[in-house]
This record gives sequence, structure tokens and C-alpha cells, in this order.
Amino acid sequence: MSRRTRKQLQKFDSVRFIAVVLGCRFAMSVSTLYRKCLVVIFLAFFAGVLVDRSAWSQGPQRGGPPGDQGPTQEEIKRALEVGVPEDPAEVVAVIGQSRILAGDLVPRVDARLMEIVSRAKQPPSDMEIQYIRSVIFRSLLNQSIQLKILRESFLLSQVATQTSDKRRDAERKLESRAIQMFQESELPRLFKRYNVFTVSEVDQKLRETGGSYESTRLDFIDQMLAHLYRSEAIPRDPAIALVEIRNYYDDNIDQYRVKAQARWEQLTASLEKSGGREQAIELITAMGREAYFGGSMQAVAKLKSHEPFAGRGGVHDWTARGSLASTKLDEQIFSLPIGVMSEVIEDEVGMHIVRVLERKPAGVKSISELQEDIREKLKQEKIEAAIKKVTSEMTLRVAVWSIYHEDIPGALPLADTQLARSRPDASK
Repeated sequence: MSRRTRKQLQKFDSVRFIAVVLGCRFAMSVSTLYRKCLVVIFLAFFAGVLVDRSAWSQGPQRGGPPGDQGPTQEEIKRALEVGVPEDPAEVVAVIGQSRILAGDLVPRVDARLMEIVSRAKQPPSDMEIQYIRSVIFRSLLNQSIQLKILRESFLLSQVATQTSDKRRDAERKLESRAIQMFQESELPRLFKRYNVFTVSEVDQKLRETGGSYESTRLDFIDQMLAHLYRSEAIPRDPAIALVEIRNYYDDNIDQYRVKAQARWEQLTASLEKSGGREQAIELITAMGREAYFGGSMQAVAKLKSHEPFAGRGGVHDWTARGSLASTKLDEQIFSLPIGVMSEVIEDEVGMHIVRVLERKPAGVKSISELQEDIREKLKQEKIEAAIKKVTSEMTLRVAVWSIYHEDIPGALPLADTQLARSRPDASK
């Protein structure tokens, strides 16, 4: 797999993971446990589908696979070293006591491949099509493995070291609950999405895109078990002590420093619009005299000033010191007495008169006005740390074998012994 493609896959998995965490946090506002689970699973599953469908939404460029440029021959060669198994019954990954078959993924791979090729400006070559197919298969497999790891982790957390019979009983109960939730939440959504009224019609629509009713139902069960584990293992609202907020504030004090700011009124006679320097001096003098004796710089600015803010009376809102293009204007605005009209200020644009309305001195934002922002930032950091910890623990708790073992930390290559243990009759 190319380095670029690997980064894309990591980004997609991160987005999916964050969507789940946000779904879990949102569920805290729901009153009952049942509703919590329902909202979490619905949001997380829906977010996962969006990410899954968008992973290759850019399509191939110039007849090649997704990316700014087509793949090199070396990238194609590496991607096709394993390729996509032809036998749908071939085991491509074993996760704890679960397994993934090539046939679980290939229909979705081929449906997505057809969608990508149909949007290509130029038809990809046969070699490029094989490359794209291989990369899509690898992406879907890695996503499925991560989901199965979470499912296995949740089951382990429920039965711990109890017997395999206890595990099967717990699994059946949880799956029964998931099926009920599927019937009550996901199936009505599918009816609405496809504008149909029966399960067979849903199945037909799903098969058009490489899926099926049964595979969607099974995916939902995995999603539920996986995200229940995440919701249990990841804190939704970690506590933040005041001392933590103070320490963060002190450690990052430089980012809370603010420059002096000012608001002012301005009259301008530009050299270009006035027709020259002498004409600009004459115009600015007349505007200044009218504003001084009439008492309203804003009224004069709206009628005669050439500067960009003339339409709103030449009023400039809060602006930090040093941010103006004209150093002469910047110097005067931050040194003139407040409420006093300046003398004529000349720079490369033309002639100006300003009157400062308000100024704020440079300083540091107080911890009181930043407290809630810092608290939220620290909460997110704790959630991210928990995510990393959970990921690390799952790798240790659940054994993984895969044909792409190098993509999953701690995973091992598939061998005959693992395939034998994963067979349905292995536990009998």
C-alpha cells in the first residue's frame, strides 16, 4: 500500500472514531439507557456509513486511482502482491473468535469500483483497475477488523474469563437486543431512504450497491457491540480540576497575550481619485473643516471620503496595533488623544484625518474569561488519551491475524492453525 493511501485510510478511521465519541457524548442528554444506546448506535452507524461512502468519493484522477497523480508501477506491484482473493469462502482475517471472509467484502468492493470507474475522465487500464480494487478491499478489510476488535473487546468485558458457553449466551442476548434495535431504528430509515415498504425491496436496493439486507443487519450488530464498548471505555465528560486549568493557562500564557486595539473614524482623500497631491490636500482640508465645524466626521465621510469604509461613516472597528498597511496611520491612531481630530496625515495612498473613538491597551486575557475554553480543550485531550489507551488495550486483549497484518498494530499473518481455529466446528 502506498504511503499516501495509508495516510488516507488512517484519516478515515480517525473521523469514524471521533464521530462515535461525539455520538456517545450526545447520548448523555437522553434520559433512559435504552434511548442512550439507540442514539449512540444510530449516530455512530450513520457517521460510519458516510465516512465509508466518502472514502473514495474523489474518484480516480487522469484514469488512475484516487490521489493527485496515478500510482507508480512500484506502488501497483506492492498493492497486488496479496491482491483480492477470488474464493469468496477464503478467510482473510481472524479476530479473536470472529472471522472475515473475502465474500463479506468483495460485493461492496466491486460496487464501489464500478462507481469510481464510471466517474473517471479516462478509462483506467486493467492494471490500474486491479490496483484500485486491491486498495479498496484493503481499506474495507482494515475497517472491518477494527470493528470486530471492538466487538470482541465488548464481549470480553461482559463475560471476562467465564466459559465459552457463558460467552455464547451473552452474545446471543446482546445480538437479540441489537436485532430489536435494528428493527426499530435502522430498518425504518432504510425504508425511508429507498422509498420502499418491504424487506425484500430493501434487500434488492442494497444489492444494487454491493450489499444485502442480511449483511447490513449483521453490520449493525457489530456496530452496536463495538460502540457500546467505546461508550463504556471512553469518558464522555471527564472532570477537570481548577488546578489543571491554572497550570494549562500558565504554561500557554504567550498565546493569550493581546496587542493594543483601537476604533476610529477616518476621512481620506486619495491621490488617485483626487487627481494629484495638491488636489488631495485641498479636498481633505475642506472635509476636515466641514467635520470640525459641523461636528460629524461620519456624515462627511459618507458623502466625500475616498477610503473603503466611507459607506459606514469611515468607522473602523477594533483593529490590533501593527496590522495596518500604513505605518503612519498606525502610529497616529495609537498615540493621539481619544476624541481629538488629527492633523492631516500623509502616506503613499493620500491624505487622511482620523479621530480615535476607543482604545484597549496591550495585555493578557484573564483566566476567568478563558476558563471554559480551557476546560473544554482539556476534556478533549483526556478523551483522546482515553481513545489511545483503549486502542492499546484492545490490541493486547484481542488476537488478530490478517492477510494485511502489517496494517494493524500487533497483528500476525494468517496461518493454517489460525484458520483451523476459526472454523465453526473448532470450539466443539
